[in-house]
Amino acid sequence: MKMIQSFSVDHTRIVPGIFTSRVDQVGGCPVTTYDVRLKRPNREPVMDVAAMHSLEHIIATYLRNDPDWKDEVIYWGPMGCLTGFYLILKGDRSARDLYTLILKAFKAVDDAQEVPGTAPENCGYFRMHNLDMAKWYANEFAAYLEANADNGDIFTYPNTERPVSDEGQHFFDS
Repeated sequence: MKMIQSFSVDHTRIVPGIFTSRVDQVGGCPVTTYDVRLKRPNREPVMDVAAMHSLEHIIATYLRNDPDWKDEVIYWGPMGCLTGFYLILKGDRSARDLYTLILKAFKAVDDAQEVPGTAPENCGYFRMHNLDMAKWYANEFAAYLEANADNGDIFTYPNTERPVSDEGQHFFDS
């Protein structure tokens, strides 16, 4: 099988940041998946599941209510590896173009008095939330983004180049 784009990123070199994961054409219109990475994969502890769940709810609500972006938002959700989130938007903007939106979204977490959508009717596991830890992660990431705003590494994936045979077979390290 062909290796998917997110597995071609060198996870040993990736830093927290905002990255363009892929651009697809849907009905002739571009749809872009962004990687909003809060933790260095395999080098620092992943996020607490309950806090990540709360960040998912708070930031999804924020994005879908932002007057300038709400009509562009398709999806906001956690990565299975618990190191970040995926944001899917209509259109094809650079990762750097999302800097202000993402920074504002993470700063808005600090103002949250409660996690939206946490009633049993609204959430598949409504008891698994941690607002205090969500605020801690959000503040940590917002401070990191501000400190690294001029660092191009937070907007550019470190790709892994792998040899390919004449028949198109990828070679992997053992």
